[in-house]
Amino acid sequence: MPRPVSATVSVSALAHNLAAVRRHLDQTAAAASGLPPSIWAVIKANAYGHGIEQAVAGFSKAQGLAMLDLDEAVRCREAGWGGPILLLEGFFNPSDLELVDRYHLSTTVHQREQLDMLARARLSRRVDIMLKLNSGMNRLGFSPAAYPAAHERAQLQQQQGTVGSIGKMTHFACADGPQGVSEQMAVFNSVTHKLPGPVSVCNSAATLRFAEIAVASENQAHWVRPGICLYGASPFADADAAAFGLKPAMSLRSEIIAVQELKAGDSVGYGALFRADRPMRVGIVACGYADGYPRHAATGTPVAVAGIRTRLVGRVSMDMLIVDLDPIPAAGVGTPVSLWGEDGPSVDEVALAAGTIGYELLCALAPRVPVTRDA
Repeated sequence: MPRPVSATVSVSALAHNLAAVRRHLDQTAAAASGLPPSIWAVIKANAYGHGIEQAVAGFSKAQGLAMLDLDEAVRCREAGWGGPILLLEGFFNPSDLELVDRYHLSTTVHQREQLDMLARARLSRRVDIMLKLNSGMNRLGFSPAAYPAAHERAQLQQQQGTVGSIGKMTHFACADGPQGVSEQMAVFNSVTHKLPGPVSVCNSAATLRFAEIAVASENQAHWVRPGICLYGASPFADADAAAFGLKPAMSLRSEIIAVQELKAGDSVGYGALFRADRPMRVGIVACGYADGYPRHAATGTPVAVAGIRTRLVGRVSMDMLIVDLDPIPAAGVGTPVSLWGEDGPSVDEVALAAGTIGYELLCALAPRVPVTRDA
């Protein structure tokens, strides 16, 4: 019999979250008397740990999918996705362009070397590109000074039949915080406003809080690139996902596999980090950091046992963690435990208690945890 730890991915929750984002964009566009943007549903990192095939099913009504990995792009095509696919970091070697061509992928272009590779490639069709501007995040993208020349070169390759459409994109560093997007957006507009082509600037945080900058017009199409919000987690420290009408798409569950009766002064777990201040019962749960649960989650991290909120106590070990059973006196071996998701704390609550973000926990789900798909 396998260990009782497992994860469930809800395709219906993925579809629900996409629809919630779509409604928000439609309402913003209507208020601005503009056209709603199209959606690139971001499914990088194995769809934030949820699985490429599940994401293809859940996001079937998105206008496009966006990711980093060529193999994942191929899996999308093999799963039946026929719409646009955008490679968010582009391609890395000339040989990558053979797959870009064969599977009809669009690609980000963020450096001169990628334009060089495109110029030398032998392709059967034009490649649509999104030319990336470094508007202040200083990761990827052409500098504001270099961007016009890069765009001009891309247009030349367009005339030569290598490049198809040329879009304009950037990525925001502070859309989730008080600094917002105005400074980077001013840089982006000053560099790109006279250049033709579709625009893509909004990640999850910008899509939810600054959707007005993505409202399209008859002359210029816009694409947003929501990621974490589509999986039912929040990009914000000051607002939970439920506030935006989002549902958790991944639920991590296990069971109690043993119970210990502690006396006052007894410790539990490695390092004896927790000592009981009174007689109490604790449950040993079959889940640890080798399953993807954060080792740095501290005593007090929320857990649900038989649907009742309680807390983690002591240090998370490789294969087990320990929970306080005093609020659930009837709990014993075999009692279900929800570590995060639909019937337990949100992944963002667990992440906050562990000093990290929900993105990390979802992406860190270990391969040894069986994942089932829930329609």
